[in-house]
Amino acid sequence: MKRSILRRMLSYVGKYWRTLTLCALSAVVSVAAFLLLPVITGRVIDQIIGVGAVNFEAIYKLLGYFALALVTASVFQWLMLVQARRLSARVAQDVRQDAFDRIHKAPLGTIDAHPHGDVVSRLITDAETVSDGLLTAISGLLPGAVTVLVTMILMLLLDVRIAILVILVTPLSTIPARYIARRARRHFREQNEIQGDMGAFVNEMVQNRVQIAAMAYESVSQQAFEEVNDRFFKANVRAMFYSSLANPSTRLVNGLIYVTVAVLGALSAIVGVLTVGSLSALLAYAHQYTRPFNEGAAHLTQIQAAMASLERLFAVIDWEEEESDALGASPLRDVTGKVSLREVSFAYDKDSPVLQDISIDAPSGARIAIVGPTGSGKTTLINLLMRFYEADSGEILVDDIPLQEIQRLALRRSYGMVLQDSFIRTGTVRENIAYGKRSASLGEVIEAAKLALAHPFISALPQGYDTIITDDDMLSAGQKQLIGIARIFLTKPAMLLLDEATSSIDTRTEMLVQASLRRLMVGRTSFIVAHRLGTIREADAILVMDHGRVVEHGTHTELLAQGGLYTRLYESQFENKETNT
Repeated sequence: MKRSILRRMLSYVGKYWRTLTLCALSAVVSVAAFLLLPVITGRVIDQIIGVGAVNFEAIYKLLGYFALALVTASVFQWLMLVQARRLSARVAQDVRQDAFDRIHKAPLGTIDAHPHGDVVSRLITDAETVSDGLLTAISGLLPGAVTVLVTMILMLLLDVRIAILVILVTPLSTIPARYIARRARRHFREQNEIQGDMGAFVNEMVQNRVQIAAMAYESVSQQAFEEVNDRFFKANVRAMFYSSLANPSTRLVNGLIYVTVAVLGALSAIVGVLTVGSLSALLAYAHQYTRPFNEGAAHLTQIQAAMASLERLFAVIDWEEEESDALGASPLRDVTGKVSLREVSFAYDKDSPVLQDISIDAPSGARIAIVGPTGSGKTTLINLLMRFYEADSGEILVDDIPLQEIQRLALRRSYGMVLQDSFIRTGTVRENIAYGKRSASLGEVIEAAKLALAHPFISALPQGYDTIITDDDMLSAGQKQLIGIARIFLTKPAMLLLDEATSSIDTRTEMLVQASLRRLMVGRTSFIVAHRLGTIREADAILVMDHGRVVEHGTHTELLAQGGLYTRLYESQFENKETNT
């Protein structure tokens, strides 16, 4: 799994090979210039022969070389860091973009199976963790590899025996680091999963703050958050504990190596094999050689966290896409709006069917109301009509064409949807109405708003159609619904899906929205899901659903005469209304 993740990451990095090449060349020049400093320092020391025997002319010249090497190292190190930051940010951007694209292409069932707060955490927090980890790997490990190679060569030139000892013994420091890294990665994965759970929980609590306050649920919510927060703390401590062991264990081994080099080098200097300046350079190179191993262990925390985050992002990228349109699928032009369902069955969980043997015939322009107790399958039926989910058996047809033979985009553009809560994006009123037809002129937008009876309240806004609105703005639920209806007037679909479109607004506003909806439904095949049965009296046909089946079918008058489930539902609402009055 780790190798697979690494290969996939390298495929993203490879797209920016020019930046990576420039980064590598800058690292080579920077490290090479920096590693000249111990040699120059050793030469300076060797110019101090004794009291009164100092070659100042040579020292001044060497100090000039020292300054030049130091400036060169600094400039190219800065250039490397700039390129590394750019590369890491680009890769994180690409991974995040691919994950976001897959969310759009994944079936609705896949999205619904994951807490939305966790998905948000993956695209934002995990992607940033990947960027930080990649920056650490490039800016730390790349110069480290160059340092190891160059110092190895320089030590061999100074003293072959001591160099071979250092080269053979230093890799021993990686043994505990590798063991610790495997443990740390497991705990970082656990930490990121809990962080996703925490994001989902906080998102749920913030979105439903009013209901939580109304139900005096704050203490329970606080207790639940403390529990997940405590789990995150413990996972974080475990991950940090293991990752923090890597650096001290590596430094212990490398410290022993440095002491060994110092002792052996001093003995060599005493017998005249090395000069004092060469010993100074050798000690500096021994330190430089072991430094990347120490820093590699120190960077382990971010790198392991990045690997765990990559796993979570790649999991999103690997979500299955919706099935491609069938070869030669119909673009569904000149839609009449005739819809038929033939013995359609569906289940989210194969052991618990939601819809069973549903058969409906909706002629062009018909108004079909769908009613029934909560959980009877009404909204699921709407999802099947839009092909958000695929029916397990049976067949759904539009204009006598099976849905599987129609282009998804064409099918969905043929429907207009008004849900219980109308979606408002952050932007102007004009942009919100033109959401489904971005090329619409201002005149078209205003005409659609007038048809939806939304023009009066929009005109009263501070900047009219140019007023910036958000989903949490000052607009009422009814006003949002009217904007949603205006969108449909603008796109002019042949069919409508109205799912509890007036259930969240007051009675007075409902009258306005109902008037707007009546205008909208003229000449359009409409499926109306409603709890308020008084709103569907004019429907051409009413389907009464219970436990996933259509148990009654007829007009409002016919169903009341039958005295069945519809009658009981209707009378219960009437009685409740009388009681409340």
